[in-house]
Parts: sequence; C-alpha cells; structure tokens
Amino acid sequence: MDYRYLGRTGLEVSELCLGAMGFGGDSDEQTSHRILDEFVDAGGTFIDTADVYGFGESERILGSWLKTRDRDELVIATKVYGEAATGQPPQGAGRKHVMRSIDASLRRLGTDYVDLYQIHVFDDATTFEETLSTLDVLVRSGKVRFVGAANYAGWQLQKSVDVSRANGWEPFVSLQPLYNLLARSAEYELVPVCENEGLGLIPWSPLQGGWLSGKYRRGMSSPPSGTRVAASGSFDSMATEATWQVLDALHAVAAEAGKSPAQVALRWLLQQPAVTAPIFGARTPEHLRDNLGATGWSLTSEQLDRLTTASDQPLPYPYDLLRLPQFQRRG
Repeated sequence: MDYRYLGRTGLEVSELCLGAMGFGGDSDEQTSHRILDEFVDAGGTFIDTADVYGFGESERILGSWLKTRDRDELVIATKVYGEAATGQPPQGAGRKHVMRSIDASLRRLGTDYVDLYQIHVFDDATTFEETLSTLDVLVRSGKVRFVGAANYAGWQLQKSVDVSRANGWEPFVSLQPLYNLLARSAEYELVPVCENEGLGLIPWSPLQGGWLSGKYRRGMSSPPSGTRVAASGSFDSMATEATWQVLDALHAVAAEAGKSPAQVALRWLLQQPAVTAPIFGARTPEHLRDNLGATGWSLTSEQLDRLTTASDQPLPYPYDLLRLPQFQRRG
C-alpha cells in the first residue's frame, strides 16, 4: 500500500480508503471487524463513514473496533447532514445541527476527534458563512482536524473555498464526489477546482455500484441475483451501448494486465489528476482482498488512454465549445 498526502495538507493517508457504509447492514459487526483488521494489516489507514449510515450503526461498529487499535495510526473520516438517530428528514449544515452531530459522532466512534469532518451534501438553506464558520470552530476546539465536502457542485465548492479564504477560516481540504469510469461528469468543474485549489479527491462509488466489478459483460439481459444492481432495479437504465463500450475495454485491459476488472477500475482512478484515494466498500473479506489488488502496480499510458477513450462521453455546453481547437491558446 502506498501513501499520499490529502490535498495540500500534511495528513498522510493510504491510497485506498475503506468505506464503512455497509457496516451494520450488508456486513454484521463481526464481519465488519474482520474487514477492518484485514484492511489495516494490508497497510490501510484511511476509513470513511457517515453519521447516517445505518442510522449511526456504522460509526458505532467502527468505534467498537477502534478500541482495539492505536487511534493515532488511523485516519477516520465521517460526515454530517442527515438525522442519524431517527432517520428523519435531513437537518442540513446549520450551526446547531453540526455542533450537535459532531458530539454524537464522537460518542459513537469512541474517540476525542475525527481527522476529516465532511459536509455530506450542500445545504441550500444555510449560508456559506454559517456552515464554514462553524467548521472553523470545530477545528479550533480540537474535535476535528480537517474539514471537507461531499456532493457539491463546482460553484458551491469554489465559493466555499473563497469564503473561507476571505475570512481566515479553515478551508475544505478534500472533496468526495461520485467519480468512476462510468460517471465522469466530475471532470467538468469539480476536478479542475480541486486541482487549482489543492483539494484532495476521494471519490465514492469507484465501481459504480458493482458495474465495474467484473460481474457484467456485453450480452447480459439481466443482473446476477443478489447484487446491488438487482436490488436497485437499475439494470435497464445502465445497460446501454455506452456502458458496454466501457466494460469491453475494462475486461480487455484486465485480461492483458492479469488483474481483475475491479482492480483496473480502481487503478484508473488512482492515476487521475488530484485523486488521493478512492473510497471502496467491501461486504466480505473476499471483496476486500480483490480491491486491495489495485495497489502496487500501474496501468501503462496506452492502457490508461484506452480506458479513458472508451469512457469518454459527448460534452455538454459550454464544455464542448471550450474544448474546440480554435479556442485553445495553450497546448
């Protein structure tokens, strides 16, 4: 396992982040602890959860496991926006909710601080100043080491950076967006903002809910039973020529590299600009081991280009116009 700094911070994290969303749901407590043990034994240090996962059960299970480990050797990230305890409508990123939620998360995690505290979704009902000044207070109090965002639009992320800078508040150091070979719209605005402002990208759903895991190939008319795709009913909407084109290239590169499709999909992300660590989930230790195989090697430039070309999609306006050769002043 290699290690990278999170954005421009001095916080070093493992190049893969273990997502704990399934703890207490897809994986019971004993299985979750086994997955955590194997991840750390393989060199993993970065673990991501959220207060709403399992209505707080994910944080509780992670906290029960943390009691057996050296807390300072690990980087724990969690998120705030929803109502963890009751599953009621989200309470957003206002001061009262955020300050109440960090204390509840710390209790469930059994720790005095979280390394990365993220706003789970942009809150259009709360001013930038209220959210960002509250996060600054949490860092100064010692309850939080760094702050980040998830599921923001480009303008929302850039304005957050600018407001924090103008007021001398702790800035966002990371962004957690949807980003993978089948979902590349983050490249329109979010990736450039992260590159320009020095935020680390920690993409969620790097395997697109299982579509990039190797279980799907051209010619299939239905998903395998027991999969997330089968449970969500999303097969028909995703089973398009664009998807099969990506999967054709993914399977071909995987066979050529002697790796699994999941490993190649994760590796492609690891070699994208500004990406620090993809966040992957694992329902079983076997899933974990396969995903860990994304480390310790690299795609060739030709393989990288082949996957990127296969997953390119027509750009919407104004990005299509701005990419035209006649408007490019730099190579």
